[in-house]
Amino acid sequence: MGILIEENKIFRRYADRVGYRDAEREHIQEGDPRLRQIRQLARAAARYAIAAEVVKAHHCNSGYRVGDRFILDVDGNFLTKLCPPRLCVYLISQLMVPVALINERLSEGLDPDQFHFMHQVRCLDVGGECGGYGEVMLEIKVVPRIKGSPASIPD
Repeated sequence: MGILIEENKIFRRYADRVGYRDAEREHIQEGDPRLRQIRQLARAAARYAIAAEVVKAHHCNSGYRVGDRFILDVDGNFLTKLCPPRLCVYLISQLMVPVALINERLSEGLDPDQFHFMHQVRCLDVGGECGGYGEVMLEIKVVPRIKGSPASIPD
């Protein structure tokens, strides 16, 4: 019984945060995969963050350099204090699939870093040699969070 009360608290906190009205809350019942994901991600939020590190950069208009890091919470929100000051839509948009894969693995209680593809993504610019301007590649990892620090990023 205690576990169910705690799980209901997690959902109530989420529903309050996003502004669900009572009628909208009723659409998410026990057994709904959205409820499982809300609960699992709430538990994972204190333990994990998502790090996307620049591993390749040539002639980037936004100025990204190898070693620059973007840090996201497990819900896919950028922790802007831990990111470069400029966010390029052509690069950042490529994080959608790996972040969704990480979310899905967390919601299923699986190791979030063990998805088999898209650990690396590239911006949409194809680089100067192919008629573009530059190019950037990111490597995406799930990293542990440390109390007092948004994320610990292993080098």
